[in-house]
Amino acid sequence: MHMVNRGFWIDSIERDWQKKNVIWLTGVRRSGKTFLTRNLPAVEYFDCELPSVRNYLADPEAFLKKMRGKRVVIDEIHRLGNPSELLKLAADHFPEAKVVATGSSSLSASSKFKDTLTGRKTQVWLTPMLLRDLADFGREDLPHRLLHGGLPPHFLSPAFPEREIQDWMDDYWAKDIQELFRVERRSSFLRFVELVMARSGGIFEATAFAAPCEVSRNTIANYLSVLEATFVAHVVRPFSGRSPAEIISAPKVYAFDTGFVCCFKGIPDLRPDDKGPLWEHLVLNEICGRTQSRKVNYWRDKRGHEVDFVIPKTSGRMLAVECKWSQNEFSSKNLKVFLKRHASAECLAVCADSGEPITRDCGGIPVTFLGLREFSERLG
Repeated sequence: MHMVNRGFWIDSIERDWQKKNVIWLTGVRRSGKTFLTRNLPAVEYFDCELPSVRNYLADPEAFLKKMRGKRVVIDEIHRLGNPSELLKLAADHFPEAKVVATGSSSLSASSKFKDTLTGRKTQVWLTPMLLRDLADFGREDLPHRLLHGGLPPHFLSPAFPEREIQDWMDDYWAKDIQELFRVERRSSFLRFVELVMARSGGIFEATAFAAPCEVSRNTIANYLSVLEATFVAHVVRPFSGRSPAEIISAPKVYAFDTGFVCCFKGIPDLRPDDKGPLWEHLVLNEICGRTQSRKVNYWRDKRGHEVDFVIPKTSGRMLAVECKWSQNEFSSKNLKVFLKRHASAECLAVCADSGEPITRDCGGIPVTFLGLREFSERLG
């Protein structure tokens, strides 16, 4: 990969190092964690996939004494026998060492981590490429980003990265699932992953996956928790003000990347009807990356009215977000029904052909139309 300064993510790490000396950098395989950390200024880099490095880190106290006053990257730290011991020692006894450790799952997901370091570390979640990344990579091409996805090697591929996606699936099973989780039946698990990608954005019902994967409903629920822990799926739960007319228990599940959705839906070239659903995925990725949070919901009532995303706000107004590839596709019908129950919400329409925010009266309610860049800036 050619040299790219991913400014948003480098700034995030530098900012978090001002808060804590230990950062957990997580994100799916090939999202660019190694490339990003190697390009941090003045760092010493250690790759735990190498036996020599694992031997060097076998005495974490001695290692950290040598790292006092330095900036250190420990890549693929889960390959160590007791990775949380090193990080805990760094946080508690070596605050002068600035440490970034990388992995492909949340710390609490694997039995390898005996301590989740609550209060001792900050986390940076490296999502697939954000809009800021497109500018850094010099290719602000939204249709290309939708089709190829946001993993940098796939995005940079001139051809649709179908073979690379299949290779990713093999590595995901071998290097993430087998090393971190007690998952059996490779064919059933990978079939489930493929179905999640193909049905991405729909209401999730475990029984609909059990038969084609030849496992029980409970096993499907366990599989989904693994996908969520490894950031391969986003479980978006319904928002409710406890009205009996609102759906409260039917989550939606989104695949982590539009390129994988295209691959498993059999979309080698974008058709006009493909752009709207993929745009919704891209907006969700922007929400997750910019807020560094999974605190996003959708809303639906029992009559079928639905709002794409609801972002609860701890301060300020709740956001009700509709995602449309074109402003011409927008209808205010669902937002009007939502506002009858949640009058304090601010309504946004995030459209690919919008730019600076413009608020319009849409059937008696104010809706702000804005582009993805402007929406991202509002998120932080």
